[in-house]
Amino acid sequence: MSLSVPMPKRLVFADSCATVADDVILGQIERGSRVVDLGCGDGRLLSQLRDTLGCDVLGVERDHLAFQHAIGRGVPMLKADLNQGLHQIPPGSFDFAVLSQTLQQVSRPLEVLDEILRVARRALIVVPNFGHWRIRMQVALRGRAPVTDSLPYEWYESPNVHFLTMLDFRELAHHGNFRIVKELPIIGDRAVERAWAANLRANSALYILERAHSA
Repeated sequence: MSLSVPMPKRLVFADSCATVADDVILGQIERGSRVVDLGCGDGRLLSQLRDTLGCDVLGVERDHLAFQHAIGRGVPMLKADLNQGLHQIPPGSFDFAVLSQTLQQVSRPLEVLDEILRVARRALIVVPNFGHWRIRMQVALRGRAPVTDSLPYEWYESPNVHFLTMLDFRELAHHGNFRIVKELPIIGDRAVERAWAANLRANSALYILERAHSA
């Protein structure tokens, strides 16, 4: 006789949503800047940068439906896969490159970061923080891969191929040709500079990067 054992209900904890990350990014970009958003989705952030800050914008996206939505917003678009590089974009074309909640999904993060800083003076990178205390608690108590609002996938459906914490990203800077200009932990619905125990409390974090030296 087989027994049917009900699976425990998954816990989904609140995390910083895309609009919070967008607001944090908007606060770091100067009016009139040239901005490329890599993995821009439907172009929501770029349309805000264009309309509120007068930025000259370009979106890069591989998903066909998201690409079409961005075109519908009037955002100039380039259809490309970040894993294949940004060969269509000349060096130094942009003041800022944005990569939000995407670095953990690319095959070779260091190569992507190097390519980003080839085409832009500064990079604004938003990454999820797998060191958040609620994620740790979910793993410890449930013994299962965590699910959160900003990482809402079961492990077998997740596009994420790398799992990192804020400490991991800081260490990554020692292996890449870039330096961290600013670290902004996103706790709840706002960015907090110099937050205590940030690796435990932050849902995600924004890093502003510059190239460390000439390649």
